Amino acid sequence: MSLLIILLLIVIAGYFLFRKKPINTVLTSAKLPDTYKEILLLQVAYYKKLDQKDKEKFEKLINELLQYIRIEGVGTEITDVDRVLIASSAVIPIFGFPDWRYRNLTNVILYPDTFDKDFQFDGENRNILGMVGSGYMNGQMLLSRPALLKGFSRSAGKENAAIHEFVHLLDKSDGETDGVPENLMPHEYTVPWLRMMHEEMHRIKTSKSDIEPYALTNEAEFLAVAAEYFFDKPDELKHKHLAIYEALCNVFKQDPATNNVAHIG
Repeated sequence: MSLLIILLLIVIAGYFLFRKKPINTVLTSAKLPDTYKEILLLQVAYYKKLDQKDKEKFEKLINELLQYIRIEGVGTEITDVDRVLIASSAVIPIFGFPDWRYRNLTNVILYPDTFDKDFQFDGENRNILGMVGSGYMNGQMLLSRPALLKGFSRSAGKENAAIHEFVHLLDKSDGETDGVPENLMPHEYTVPWLRMMHEEMHRIKTSKSDIEPYALTNEAEFLAVAAEYFFDKPDELKHKHLAIYEALCNVFKQDPATNNVAHIG
């Protein structure tokens, strides 16, 4: 293992050991800065579709999240755009659950580029856009800034790496990252959802589905990839994969093809 990797791991491990703190239980009611609202209007299509009441709710959730989750950079300075887009990625999947807290996350670490399994962002084999930590990195999320920015750009298509990773956290909140978010999904939908996933995975294998092939990795990746599609291109997902769309409406308590705020009871 190179000296650079060893030093980087020491820095990260020390950060987790000595700076980690519990989630705040008391959150202030300070309003979101106007500069953050401007970023939301310019770069977050989901937010722009909301009516004024739900815009205020979205802002409140972002403000709260930024108080109990730290966002820091490795090899880069964190900007207001970074903070707003990361917080938006977290809020979008839980917008149907206004009291939700990511109790399995304390830090988001932003990298200036893609990185490899040793957390290096230079050299070869840098193909990781984001990851949720496990083991000694439990409670941490790592993200690539280019992937974060692309997910909210007009060229994003059906991909949003940051939303993908936050959906993994929702999935993981029941104790297992398995593609079945039991904390969100009513028990009676579990078996039909698993059957639906496996049927669609077969279609992907036979090139009969437009869902990204990365969804074939396992059930957890299928959920995260399908969720990206659900939030980025809801009309298209509803038209091409109605059953999956309706299942995700039940999971996230949202109907984004209608108006992003028609929460399912």
